[in-house]
Amino acid sequence: MKSPLSSSSSIRKTRLSPYLFTLLAFIFVVAVLYGEDFRCIVSQLELNSERPHVKRTVFVEKLPFAIWRGGEVEGCDVFSGRWVRDESNRPLYEESECPYIQPQLTCQKHGRPEKEYQYWRWQPHGCSLPSFNATLMLESLRGKRMMFVGDSLNRGQYVSMICLLHRLIPEEAKSMETFDSLTVFTAKEYNATIEFYWAPFLLESNSDDAVIHRVSDRIVRRGSINKHGKHWKGVDIMVFNTYLWWMTGLKMKILQGSFDDEAREIVELSTEDAYRMAMKSMLRWVRKNMDPKKTRVFFTSMSPTHAKSIDWGGEQGRNCYNETTLIEDPNYWGSDARKSVMQVIGEVFRKSKFPITFLNITQLSNYRKDAHTAIYKKQWSPLTPEQLANPVSYADCVHWCLPGLQDTWNELLFAKLFYP
Repeated sequence: MKSPLSSSSSIRKTRLSPYLFTLLAFIFVVAVLYGEDFRCIVSQLELNSERPHVKRTVFVEKLPFAIWRGGEVEGCDVFSGRWVRDESNRPLYEESECPYIQPQLTCQKHGRPEKEYQYWRWQPHGCSLPSFNATLMLESLRGKRMMFVGDSLNRGQYVSMICLLHRLIPEEAKSMETFDSLTVFTAKEYNATIEFYWAPFLLESNSDDAVIHRVSDRIVRRGSINKHGKHWKGVDIMVFNTYLWWMTGLKMKILQGSFDDEAREIVELSTEDAYRMAMKSMLRWVRKNMDPKKTRVFFTSMSPTHAKSIDWGGEQGRNCYNETTLIEDPNYWGSDARKSVMQVIGEVFRKSKFPITFLNITQLSNYRKDAHTAIYKKQWSPLTPEQLANPVSYADCVHWCLPGLQDTWNELLFAKLFYP
């Protein structure tokens, strides 16, 4: 009987040798286990073939950013460590070299007399952070959108990311534009954008104006994330944050209907319950609108303030003003950082079916009472003689100088993006 694979009747049907059978079985197992990785490599090769004129660097040892493995970098908790002085490698850029830093964060330009806050590097216990590779970051963003969504602290991290990358892009091939709540930095040669979207609560609120949002009586509308979320669709790397604007006391006002209703139905929830509502809304939106095989979603934890020097053993009535040293107590936790809110994040994220990478910057930032803008920034309004006589009274102990602490946040983001 002829073999169906024979080209001649004279060729006999041969039996597979044990060695050949073992080899074929091994190939089959490898294809099943690593088929997804092979497909990623093939798709990347296809993508590269479409751009034959672009000179690129191959980083074969790096993971594609869309592959989420969970766990820590090399089995190490990169958020647990200490600050070490590193004058030879810090800062990662100069303030004067980055024209994208808002005047509220340019501390040197506004008279800060020293640069000690720029020379600190985060050193995890038992491992080291991979060096931030701007070329790899830009190549990975080719043809993609990266977006930071949240409040002004997330905007600081967004600007830090641009400062880390923009030097590799020719002047004529980059731009930054603002459209109401959305700010877009474009790297034209890469067909990539890095964006910031102002949404301090993530949900719709009466503080959503990107410029005029200083509202003391804050109200958040329940179930309204799509009001902002429609602008987030199609993003490949998303970095959320929301915390500071919820800290108005022990209660938060929640609108049941619409801001357009003549008679508004408003209920009060505890801050923790209101925050939990927002976290669940965010995760539902992510689950419905993002593909875990193609996108990565990060959430940056609460950024601590240093408004009470008594927290670290300082004088009563003082704050971060004139602080130039770090807090050395490894267990320090400031009174302005509410652990109950951190617990809410943990409870909600543990139940999420969509992988969210948590950037736990709170503890490592707690040590940095030296890194705030304090009085060295553009002021929103002219200072009174009383304020000028008492700098502590108008020191900003919320935001951070750039370059500085928030560059480390992006180093951690980079580590989790490529070494998840």
